[in-house]
Amino acid sequence: MKNYYITTTLPYVNAEPHIGFALEIIQADVLARYHRLLGKNVVFNFGTDEHGLKIYRKALELGIEPQKYCDEYAVKFDALKQALNLSYTHFIRTTDKYHKKAAQEFWKLCEKNGDIYKKNYSVKYCVGCELEKTDSELVDGKCPVHPNLVLELIEEENYFFKFSKYQKSLLKLYKDNPNFIIPQNRQLEIKNFVERGLEDFSISRLKNKMPWGVEVPGDESQVMYVWFDALINYISTLGWPENKNNFEKNWPGVQVAGKDNLRQQAAMWQAMLISAGLPNSKQIFIHGFITAEGKKMSKSLGNVIEPYKIVEKYGTDAVRYYLLGAMPAYEDGDFSIQRFEEFYTAHLVNGIGNLTSRILTMLEKYSESKIPQVENVNWEIENFWIKYNKYLSEYKFEEVVNLINKFVAELDSFISTQKPWEKVKAGEDISGLLYQLAEGLRQIAVALLPIIPETAEKILKQLNTTELSHDWGKLSEGGIINKGGILFSRLENNI
Repeated sequence: MKNYYITTTLPYVNAEPHIGFALEIIQADVLARYHRLLGKNVVFNFGTDEHGLKIYRKALELGIEPQKYCDEYAVKFDALKQALNLSYTHFIRTTDKYHKKAAQEFWKLCEKNGDIYKKNYSVKYCVGCELEKTDSELVDGKCPVHPNLVLELIEEENYFFKFSKYQKSLLKLYKDNPNFIIPQNRQLEIKNFVERGLEDFSISRLKNKMPWGVEVPGDESQVMYVWFDALINYISTLGWPENKNNFEKNWPGVQVAGKDNLRQQAAMWQAMLISAGLPNSKQIFIHGFITAEGKKMSKSLGNVIEPYKIVEKYGTDAVRYYLLGAMPAYEDGDFSIQRFEEFYTAHLVNGIGNLTSRILTMLEKYSESKIPQVENVNWEIENFWIKYNKYLSEYKFEEVVNLINKFVAELDSFISTQKPWEKVKAGEDISGLLYQLAEGLRQIAVALLPIIPETAEKILKQLNTTELSHDWGKLSEGGIINKGGILFSRLENNI
């Protein structure tokens, strides 16, 4: 496939960006950069979810118009592009006019298919999740995700989506696509959820109670339920329904989401797509949460980790490398400053940074700062790239980083074993050895391009090459290296 579409979920704009969402968007960025290296045309979608009850209440609390409140927070999330060195191509806001129009067109398709009806109902509702809650989902009568919030009882007449109609269709989707959701335990989890039976869910709210939403087509008294509206961003960002060519060229796509989004992404959204007569998502990757020193992050505990502050102190690539390499891709991970600094020192300062300095120093000292001219110098590299591609296709980001760290250690060990400085004293020609090390460093830089792109580009510049081939021996012989400064400062120099 020449086209690759990747999207994150859209964060609510009711709070500052946190490290948990930084993990999600960095993971998506790695996939986008990786597929660009494979020569694909990549669409990478990100943005902000701006409707719903909790955003409306937050704006009221601050005494400002909801749109003004959303405008201010959207800027903060879009600023992640520079702070985390992200390469997204699309930034969508659910208050964008074209998105609202797309949401209304989508509604009409589901309605035409007989999947939308109106009824009176009473339900327990978690404003934090913006989801209805059944008694079986509650723990001690509270939402397990937001135990500090009091569940609200909603009693009104709303529109409903016939979710129950799509039980068989969803089970068939999972059966026909055993890797539809990664990891496997999440696919089993949603399959079990659907097998237990589905209940139709409300997709609108009374406008006189909660006016902040997309107006329901043909009924000015109702606005769309936030989840129904927000999920449609994955296709409205592609220009659907007006730009059919762009939509058909890029959809279906890959979605990255947290485990608290499993039901919405893997069941609700998929049923909505089937109802509208549109293709289901290509694949959904579900990641875990990030805790802070073993505790759930919360404002009340004062342990919320803000990505901007961590980046300001340690640098973008240090944050990316830790989140990708020290966090388990499939399960929850824990963030602590101590572990972060240990990882930074071990793998960036003493690992990639030190190896780069050693190799460039030897080229400067023993080869007049030139890449030596040699013949028949090789390295067993094929297996490295086979594993690299496999791990990324399985969203095993920590395995990719571990693989790179092992290659770095292997080259370091090779230097210590070969002792080129002793060979020079003995009058031996070490051109082949130096070329081997320089080419090995180039391979590492190419592998790092999706992971820590700024560092990778610096290494390639130091080697005076732009060659991104995985093939061994693509380093330009006779090229003048640019040693430059160190890649990663020791922490005592940053304090």
